Amino acid sequence: MNQLRADVLGTKLQSKPADNGVGLGRLLSLRILTTLTLLLVVVASFAAESPYDAINAEAATAVIETLPMRGGLGMLEGSGGNITVLAGADGTLLVDGGIALSRKRLEEAINALGPGPIKYVINTHWHWDHTDSNAWLHHRGAILIGHPNTAKNLASVITIEDWGHTFEPVPADARPTVLVNQTETMEFDGEDVEISAYQAAHTNGDLAVYFKKANVLATGDTYWNGHYPFIDYAVGGSIDGMIAAAQRNIDLVNDKSIVVPGHGPLGTRADLIEYKHMLVDIRDKVSILKKGGMSLDQVIAEKPSAAYDAKWGDFVIGPPLFLKFVYLGV
Repeated sequence: MNQLRADVLGTKLQSKPADNGVGLGRLLSLRILTTLTLLLVVVASFAAESPYDAINAEAATAVIETLPMRGGLGMLEGSGGNITVLAGADGTLLVDGGIALSRKRLEEAINALGPGPIKYVINTHWHWDHTDSNAWLHHRGAILIGHPNTAKNLASVITIEDWGHTFEPVPADARPTVLVNQTETMEFDGEDVEISAYQAAHTNGDLAVYFKKANVLATGDTYWNGHYPFIDYAVGGSIDGMIAAAQRNIDLVNDKSIVVPGHGPLGTRADLIEYKHMLVDIRDKVSILKKGGMSLDQVIAEKPSAAYDAKWGDFVIGPPLFLKFVYLGV
């Protein structure tokens, strides 16, 4: 974080080289009905508009669901990507901030978890459904933390064809200024918060955030629980990078960990293993077909993801689009 200087951030920070199981099963099961309801609304709206417009429309009206976890941590769902909140006597730290159209309801949900000032926002990557609230959160006093490439991407014009949208540069005060490109640890409200950079995976600037004492890992969009993931090839993401990130997530946690995905319900280490297996199996099948001379359309028609589509293919990224992402990377 620009060497995470304690005199800049006002909290104890350490640079480093790169257990509680209370109610984990109950926490995970509570997410299923809420998550499925949100998915049905979002997926139905995609038929008439771009994913970008559909997700914004949903965020403008969706109820923000709050799931308390442990160690002062909670997860907010309903404003684009999942948001992790650490609230306590030192104030509030967020991992991602959601979509600005949800501001009023986000503020209410954050204040309910802890009324203290929002001190830090960690951007797991640059996509608007995770960073669109940066400006108002910064104006409320939050320091924005992110990967150098997140800051670069937010300052650039980037077209994502599969979202039907061109992103213009955001104002300077909506970009992270404390930058992490390796592994850093900060102490906040008695928690050791480890922030670490992945190799290029979902994007070219992904960060993991691990709350060591609570044993909670926020993965950003390197992990979509129960859904095929988006892979941002426009800025250097790749299927192989996603698989490497999946393995890294597995290595970071244990059987008592709670995993906060970028999208979908809370997960476990077993869920991460299943997710990685899905990615590897589909990658390998598509690679064989492509090396055999098949075009993208022919690969899609072959349905190499068929064994996984019922579980993983019913959200934003359907089977044909996910196969396209894989095809591009093999």
